[in-house]
This record gives sequence, structure tokens and C-alpha cells, in this order.
Amino acid sequence: MIGLASDPRRGRRGRSGRRRSEGGEAAIEGYSRNPGSTAGPAGDSEPMMSDSSTILLVDDDEAVRKVLSFPLERDGYEVIQAADGLEALERFNERPVDLVVLDVMLPKVDGLEVCKQLRARSSVPIIMLTARDDELDKVLGLELGADDYVTKPFSIREFRSRTRALLRRARAPRHDPDGAPGQAISVDGLTIDLSRRVVEVDGRPVQLTYVEFELLARLAGRPGRVFSRRMLLEALWGSAEFRDPRTIDVHVRHLREKLERDSRNPEFILTVRSVGYRFRDR
Repeated sequence: MIGLASDPRRGRRGRSGRRRSEGGEAAIEGYSRNPGSTAGPAGDSEPMMSDSSTILLVDDDEAVRKVLSFPLERDGYEVIQAADGLEALERFNERPVDLVVLDVMLPKVDGLEVCKQLRARSSVPIIMLTARDDELDKVLGLELGADDYVTKPFSIREFRSRTRALLRRARAPRHDPDGAPGQAISVDGLTIDLSRRVVEVDGRPVQLTYVEFELLARLAGRPGRVFSRRMLLEALWGSAEFRDPRTIDVHVRHLREKLERDSRNPEFILTVRSVGYRFRDR
């Protein structure tokens, strides 16, 4: 597990006043820190895989960056590191990246502000790293457009699983969930071009995050069908493991704010009480 170890900074408070509980030096049970070793976390026998994706890893703790970058590079990803929010924005501007792993508590510019700025101009998948007791950070991260979050302390297996899931979905061919490649969905002023990942409401383009688009395509591709939160988590990330079902609620709220004429009285994405959500019948 990546968790707390002895560090004089443990328990300090960030600029926002919230306690920074993740500590300094990271510890991983059963994990080899020998750069020449190909051994992964205890019990992880997955072979090294080849991948050309580029990941921007942002954390002010050098030990955390080293520990997280090793398994990513072992999986074939190129990892670009940044130690603070300002450097993260600079690195993002320098070259294209396929995924951003972003700690909440950062010097100079905090992670939530970095997430907000990135999301204003890009739909790149973003994973936030949050402390276990900072529920507010999780909610704020999703509200600002993060696609997923990992709660400290966490295992390398969980971290790799989430990273792979987002990258795999981002690289997957764009198609209708019902199997009709390139089909556009149009209903009552809402148009979803699945192949171009373009959404319009009454002819006005609407910018969605990666996960928001995937969620909308899943629901709209099967109008009238009821999806539980767990079903949607599994459809979007391949697994509901480690994930809070309320994550879906936040993304649905964002979609309604962007797509509905009145988000409090939705016409497109409807709530099925005690179950989940469905898209209106066409």
C-alpha cells in the first residue's frame, strides 16, 4: 500500500486549511524498489506490457513520484513528472499527454485549480490523488472535471488498474454502445455524434469531459433501459471495485447542467429512484 510513514511533514495543513494527511515518504508492501527488477507489487504477476501513452504525474513528494512512476514505466508508459501545480501546467503546455495523475495538495497552484484550468481547455482524462479523510477534495475534484480519483493510502494494483482503465477507454474505437459505428443520436434538439465525439444542444456545441461523453453515449445508446450505478461504473471503467457509486451521481449532475434546459427538471437523463438512471425513450 502507498500510505503513511514517518515524516516530519505528516499532519501539516495546506493553504486551504485542510489537514494534509498523506504524509511524505511512501511505502509499498512487497514492492521491489530495485530499478533493475521487473517484480511488481506482492501478488501482481502481470507481465510487462507495451504502451506508447504519455502520463503527466504531479505530486510534490519526490518519493511518491518515484514509486508511482516505476510501475507505469514498467508497463511501457512514458512518464513526465511535475513537483508543483505551476510546473504541471507548464509541462502540459509543452507536449500532448494522454492522462494526468494529479495530487490535490500542491504548492504554488493546488491540484484543484490545476484540474480546473486543464479541464477548461482539454478533455484529457484526469485522476486525482486525495487523502482518505478529505471527502471534500473528492467531491470538488469531480465537480471541477476529474474523471476518477484514488484515495490515499492505496495499493499499486489499484493505481495501475485505474490508470489502465482510463487509458484503455480513451484509446478504444469510438462507436455506438449498441454496435453501430459512426451513428449519430438525435433527440429533441440534442445531437450526439459518436464517431467525432461531438455533442450539440439546439445547434450549440457542448464541451464534455471524457467520462461525461462516455456516460452519455452509454445511456443514450439504449434509451429507456435502466442502468444501476454499479452497471455504469463497470461500463465506464471495466470494474466497480474501489469506486464510490456517488461518482456517477456527480457526472450525471454535470451532464444535466450542460444538456438540460432545466437541470432540476431533466428531460433527457432521468432518475430511477433507488436504482440508477435511464435515458428518455426516443
